[in-house]
Amino acid sequence: MKRIALSIIALVLGIGTSLAVEENTVVVTYNGTSATVEVASNISKYITDSSNGSSHVKLVQSASFNGNTVGEITYVLSGTSDDGEFYLEGSYKCTVELNDLTLTNPTGPAINLQNGKRVEVSAKNGTVNTLTDGANEDYNGCFHCKGHTKLKGKGTLNIVGNSKHGLYSKEYVEVKNLTLNITAAVKDGIHCKEYFLMESGTVNITGATDDAIQVELNGDTSTGKTSEHEDEDSGNFYQEDGTLTISGYEGKAIKADGSINFNGGKQNFDTTDITENAIAGIESIAGQTTVVNGYYDLNGRRYTAPVRGINLIKTGTKTVKQIHK
Repeated sequence: MKRIALSIIALVLGIGTSLAVEENTVVVTYNGTSATVEVASNISKYITDSSNGSSHVKLVQSASFNGNTVGEITYVLSGTSDDGEFYLEGSYKCTVELNDLTLTNPTGPAINLQNGKRVEVSAKNGTVNTLTDGANEDYNGCFHCKGHTKLKGKGTLNIVGNSKHGLYSKEYVEVKNLTLNITAAVKDGIHCKEYFLMESGTVNITGATDDAIQVELNGDTSTGKTSEHEDEDSGNFYQEDGTLTISGYEGKAIKADGSINFNGGKQNFDTTDITENAIAGIESIAGQTTVVNGYYDLNGRRYTAPVRGINLIKTGTKTVKQIHK
């Protein structure tokens, strides 16, 4: 009787409430021009679905939901549509899980996250997910996020940007583990604010009509690098590990309002083709002093000062790469 009662309530509210869906989860399955949206019963009162079965899925997370009671919501996206989108409004951190999703929106972003909080975007292990957009000057990317964007998972995310940037985030972007392929962008391949951090994984960018990666300040002044990047707005680029491959762009390989830091990983592109006014090297943590113990070239020869080109700089127990012009 309880299951029947919940189903009747779901029909009245116009929400696909499901007891089979794991708590705190919304499952969206695309199939051509239609999509099913199933909402876990414990969060159904917080989710409004105005898509009416259309493949242009539009969900609004209630402002009354703050996650303090039940925790954050996970949105699981799968299936295929060549005329669809995923639009989400919210005011609390969430996770968007991509599970073999192929989504094309001819009139705008394939994924449009109007959420100013932290959003984790996870490509599920072993899956291949492809996003393609169409012309729409009202938005900045095929993948468009208003908040902090953390890309993770051990799957693959392909992005084809036919309007503006391939991936756009109004705040920072962090990449960990996943394979990210941006194969076309009318403007920048990746465009973000605050900072860009590649912890690990594989990022391939090609076909950007402007810069492959551009990082801007979100405000008027820089915080500089902060501990664990907490509340950082530096305009800095960081690569700690992983493989970054850039080709076929028309602007700069990397353009940043702050510094450009290669602290590890592999760079498959001309690392001197970066913003001329950026300080490419070590960025001190705010309030701390970085002590340089030695400068070396790639052959291990030591110098008393940095030389033109790529330097290896030892600071304590850490060695990083620095480009000196």
